[in-house]
Amino acid sequence: MYTGIGASAGIGIGSVVVVKEPSLAYNNVAISDVAAEKARFNEALEKCIAKTQAMAEDMKTRVGEKEAEILEGHVLLLMDPEMSSQIESNIENEKMCAEAAVEQTCDLFAQMFSSLEDEMFQQRATDVCDIKTRLLKILLDVEDVDLASVPEGTVLVAEDLTPSMTAGINPANVAGVLTEIGGKTSHSAILARALEIPAVLSIEGIVSKVENGQKVVLDGTSGHVFLSPDEATLAEYTEKREKYLEEKAALAAFIGKESSTADGRVVELCANIGKPEDALKVVECDGEGVGLFRTEFLFMDRPQVPTEDEQFEAYKKVAETLEGKPVIIRTLDIGGDKEIPYLGLGKEENPFLGFRAIRLCLQREDLYRPQLRALLRASAFGDIKIMVPMVTCVDEFRAVKTMLKEIMAELDEKSIPYNKDIKVGIMVETPAASLMADVFAKEADFFSIGTNDLTQYTMAVDRGNPDVAYLYSTYNPAVLRSIERVIKAGKEGGAMVGMCGEAAADPLLTPLLLSFGLDEFSVSATSILATRKTISLWTMEEANAVAEKAMSMATEAEIQEYLKSVAK
Repeated sequence: MYTGIGASAGIGIGSVVVVKEPSLAYNNVAISDVAAEKARFNEALEKCIAKTQAMAEDMKTRVGEKEAEILEGHVLLLMDPEMSSQIESNIENEKMCAEAAVEQTCDLFAQMFSSLEDEMFQQRATDVCDIKTRLLKILLDVEDVDLASVPEGTVLVAEDLTPSMTAGINPANVAGVLTEIGGKTSHSAILARALEIPAVLSIEGIVSKVENGQKVVLDGTSGHVFLSPDEATLAEYTEKREKYLEEKAALAAFIGKESSTADGRVVELCANIGKPEDALKVVECDGEGVGLFRTEFLFMDRPQVPTEDEQFEAYKKVAETLEGKPVIIRTLDIGGDKEIPYLGLGKEENPFLGFRAIRLCLQREDLYRPQLRALLRASAFGDIKIMVPMVTCVDEFRAVKTMLKEIMAELDEKSIPYNKDIKVGIMVETPAASLMADVFAKEADFFSIGTNDLTQYTMAVDRGNPDVAYLYSTYNPAVLRSIERVIKAGKEGGAMVGMCGEAAADPLLTPLLLSFGLDEFSVSATSILATRKTISLWTMEEANAVAEKAMSMATEAEIQEYLKSVAK
């Protein structure tokens, strides 16, 4: 058995097809006709843009707009004048052939993106490498690998499965995907999940361990892979696959249903999104609103700050797509680990403890006021709520509310409509906010608990450091006590309390969150129906009994084992 990263759920059983890219070797000699070489590059660029646009349109039709955006992002990179001008400059000034100019420039951009700590920019490095490969293939007249015509029951095995390769897959024929690199948030993983193909990534040396036609079993949840499985293993996973497909089909019964416990306690079940287009997926998956819209993605992957009008259109689009359902929009959470080059923010020793989120925004009103104004204007088109991240002091929250009042007065003067009763709340993700939750509940209309950072800060652990990763767990009693305290304080103070961290979708934690009194669960759109089903399995009496026992335990291991033993 081999183990990798389970990146797309499901059981895959099939025969191996090894995907090997053809050689892209070229003769790197100095060129004499600069104009002809530039023309050759530009012709290849136009072909690549056209092919990528066609793939994006096909993906939009077969899978969805959200997934097509990955390839549309490739088109934008190909059309980036900075990249193309750098390639032309290499041809003209260094007398490079087009292939060498493309390779050097793309490698430079990929290295630049990889050096940034933000996960989104690191993924962009992979996209640039994909673009480089496609441009070189066109220049060298090398055919793309054809994954559309692989036989039914194929398990694709590759060093990496790029977005352009994944886009060509016929899911009816592909039973699974195995790769040597990639993770849960890579674009290939996102596309595999969208195509509902089980995938296990980052299996060291898997390409050299398999042969074409070899039987393989993979579990896209656990990350386990069996090569040439024996009859017992094959029978076991065939049964698991049938059970998984039955459970998946059973979730359809929860479409249109109320999100409530078995004895009728109703909660709100919303989704987390990163872009306006993601709101469509929330509607498709029967979400009851948006519990977290991460607005920093509007500011990333572009050369300058989005204007107030650009932001207004984005927020308005989400509000209109949700048709009156609540939309909680988090104000700008950048700085520290989320670097945006054009803002010129300095490097920090401890970025998670540094100049970020509300701390930065209150000092950069040139960024913050236009965002707040855009949010207020968009509130006339739906139930928008404003959430302030990384709050540690009441003073910070009061400063935001003062700024909002000033902007409201400006809008009133110009007779610009907005929701005068707009709700304003905080993201509870620091121990300070947790300890002061009773005070914040008198000031804020709602809380949303961000368990990812709350766990990190409560346990004083860098979640990216493998040596201390064992401490990063929401099951830790200190973290659970913090969550319980926040919910209790919010309820007593009259503030709605939601949760937008990963824990909201964890079925083991569902009885605890119900017992604590959580009002709103905000999860990924694809987790909505599964979370609704889990909530429906519990009565409040059962949840309270589980919470009482779990909260009497002293260690993370004890709590987790107990919650596994009572899971439904």
